[in-house]
Amino acid sequence: KRMGIEKGEYYPLMMFSLSGMVLMGFASDLIVVFLALELLSIPLYILSGFARSRPDSEEAALKYFLLGAFSSGFVLYGSALVFGATAHTDLSGIVAAVNGASPVNTPLLLGGAALILVGMAFKMAAVPFHNWAPDVYQGAPTSVTAFMAVGAKAAGIAALLRVFITAFPSLAPNLSVVIWGISALTMIVGNVVAIAQSNIKRMLAYSSIAHGGYLLMAFVAYGQGQVVSNTVGSVLFYLVAYAVTSFGAWAVVSAVESSEGVGLALNDYAGIGRKYPILGIAMTVFMLSFAGVPPTLGFWGKFYLFRTAVEGGYASLALIGLLTSLVSVYYYLRVVVVMFMREGEPKVNQEPWLDLTVVAAALAVVVLSLVPGPLFDWAAQAVLKLF
Repeated sequence: KRMGIEKGEYYPLMMFSLSGMVLMGFASDLIVVFLALELLSIPLYILSGFARSRPDSEEAALKYFLLGAFSSGFVLYGSALVFGATAHTDLSGIVAAVNGASPVNTPLLLGGAALILVGMAFKMAAVPFHNWAPDVYQGAPTSVTAFMAVGAKAAGIAALLRVFITAFPSLAPNLSVVIWGISALTMIVGNVVAIAQSNIKRMLAYSSIAHGGYLLMAFVAYGQGQVVSNTVGSVLFYLVAYAVTSFGAWAVVSAVESSEGVGLALNDYAGIGRKYPILGIAMTVFMLSFAGVPPTLGFWGKFYLFRTAVEGGYASLALIGLLTSLVSVYYYLRVVVVMFMREGEPKVNQEPWLDLTVVAAALAVVVLSLVPGPLFDWAAQAVLKLF
């Protein structure tokens, strides 16, 4: 309501988008993957422009629509090339064609898989397909940004896991090098550029980009059968850690933001730790979890990702992830310093459901970090559902 939007306007579109996210994770056909991608994306294009009184919201919707449609074209054309190479769009049929007696057109298949990878990288805001994310995150209503930051990334990586582990393991020697490069660039660019941001939404946007790179770090080894269970388990575990932390952080941003879109500068957080200690402590927990500092769920998430990368033979990529995580500590702790060590008169919108979200997310980040083993084992079992 502070943004001039009634709750009833959000819900139908969010439900459509959420159904697309769920469908993408269960899809067993490339055509269904594309349809799920559109069902996920089109409502988000509209939701991004819901803050109708702000020009930057309209700009966000237009940018997201144009680049989102462009990325969907990559997925559709890649699916067409895969069909041309194998005469199948269902994942089981593609596997049967690749492993069958009749030879398939390998260059055509590789080209199709590469285009699908590019389309999903757009959805995950991976470098160099990330330029839309900061502007869209900043211009969209904060609640939409929170939904988009978690949902679109989760759907994109879920589709990658399902399609590539099931249908394209034979292409891993060719694609792993590309995924390695995308992952490294995403971690480096996301974390380095985040340092220069003075707007909390843009900072979290580049942080989200960097976390996409961490997810791809474990995905590089997707073609190695001996570590595929750890690949799925570590990615899903990190998605849970990132989702809980991200929802909590965006809830704090929503509490500090005013109806005019003011309250998004880092300086607007000065004094929050003293005037609103619960909010300040919760935001500190979220920042430490993003950075991977124990005892938080984000620490264990990164631990499992790094372990999977090392087991897959990509220790150099794990080293890049470790170094960029150290870089991220600077801009995450900068928020904590501003909240607790600078004088200010912050204005916070305290609403029951918003406060409950912040407290529940902070508790989940800490409490779940005490039992990481069972959670990881549960996530690793999801590999059985891929086939």
